[in-house]
Amino acid sequence: MFQKILIANRGEIAVRIIQACREMEIPTVAVYSEADREALPALLADEAVCIGPAPSGESYLNRERILSTAVAVGADAIHPGFGFLSENSKFAEMCEKCRIRFIGPGSEVIARMGNKAEARNTMTAAGVPVVPGTKEPVYTVEEGRAAAEDIGYPVMIKAAAGGGGRGMRVAEHADEFEAQFSTAQREAEKGFSDHTMYLERFVKNPRHVEFQILADAYGNVIHLGERDCSVQRRHQKMVEESPSPALTPALREEMGKAAVKAAKAAGYENAGTVEFLLAEDGTYYFMEMNTRIQVEHPVTETVTGLDLVKEQIRIAAGEKLRFTQEEIHLSGHSLECRINAENPEKNFRPCPGVLTDIHLPGGNGVRVDTAIYNGYRIPPYYDSMIAKLIVHGEDRREAIRKMERALEELVIEGVETTQEYQLKIIGHPVFQAGKQDTSFIEKYLEDDGVC
Repeated sequence: MFQKILIANRGEIAVRIIQACREMEIPTVAVYSEADREALPALLADEAVCIGPAPSGESYLNRERILSTAVAVGADAIHPGFGFLSENSKFAEMCEKCRIRFIGPGSEVIARMGNKAEARNTMTAAGVPVVPGTKEPVYTVEEGRAAAEDIGYPVMIKAAAGGGGRGMRVAEHADEFEAQFSTAQREAEKGFSDHTMYLERFVKNPRHVEFQILADAYGNVIHLGERDCSVQRRHQKMVEESPSPALTPALREEMGKAAVKAAKAAGYENAGTVEFLLAEDGTYYFMEMNTRIQVEHPVTETVTGLDLVKEQIRIAAGEKLRFTQEEIHLSGHSLECRINAENPEKNFRPCPGVLTDIHLPGGNGVRVDTAIYNGYRIPPYYDSMIAKLIVHGEDRREAIRKMERALEELVIEGVETTQEYQLKIIGHPVFQAGKQDTSFIEKYLEDDGVC
């Protein structure tokens, strides 16, 4: 087992990793920017090292500085969390060269799955269903227009190196293709320094269903059931749940086997997520593979009873999976609501500032993952998510009632948050009926003037 783990992240996921390491009796090192000097990870870890100014490029994305810090403090492993360097193949490769264990898959796998076009080709070769689309990179409007004619409109235009909803546009018709392609490509260049694009058939009103997988270094791969992440605003997830109300036991088994097949085709090791689009007729298509722990991993933890961060660490340390697929059982229903420091009434404008009063809900089956505390100043430089509220009930109805109760008990004063907006989502009849798809917010909340 590792002697010391450096956590190359911040906020609630850094706290989450520290908690897991402490229970495993592994010393931790938190790195922090000047803006996070008083942040909870820096206060909780066994050691804390400042790695630079507030901007991410000079701190949390500074690969050389993070690695030199790991060497200086004697860390033999780095946990990247999610975001920042978690899917950066170059950083994983640098860790490998420095003989510091990157807690995640190998650099080659990250690179292969991070390139959306190459990931699609890998899945196609393995027999995993893929949305019809381009097999080669697309660089120009002319190439894209020709491909769109072959695929058939509407088409989704995506950045090959993309993520988080950036570099994505839908062209409903040929006459709008050039404008949408150019916009997506500019976003790709700005966000990822890569203007490579790919196209795929746009599946209308799908559900976003992803399967959590675990894979060790000995060829053992299992899945831990699915998460339904269909409630999204501009491709950003807001509510996640497990299991999905859209899946029958037979479809769950079929998609789970496809997820395991996808992980094996990728040569995957550690925790990862295979994401699918589920069409209204029950057909499903591979969308992408996330080579890291997910924001929404707690809903899987609550229905399986497993600690995914601990499993990540064990696998990275060379241990075999401790259970088989037949030993995984889902119990009850779980929901997660992301609480962001944003103002929904002003187009979700970020709201940094000082938190003047906090009360976190509790009770049976209620969990809050967060790094905030009374008097904490939310900096303006990073992602606006400040907490995750997770509940677990015997069934979906109980989980919804528990989430409503927990959201009503939650108090965060000093900044605007998405707390009330989440109550509108959870209380909507379409969501309560389990009929939501990825257009839920656009159809039922934005049209009502909520956004």
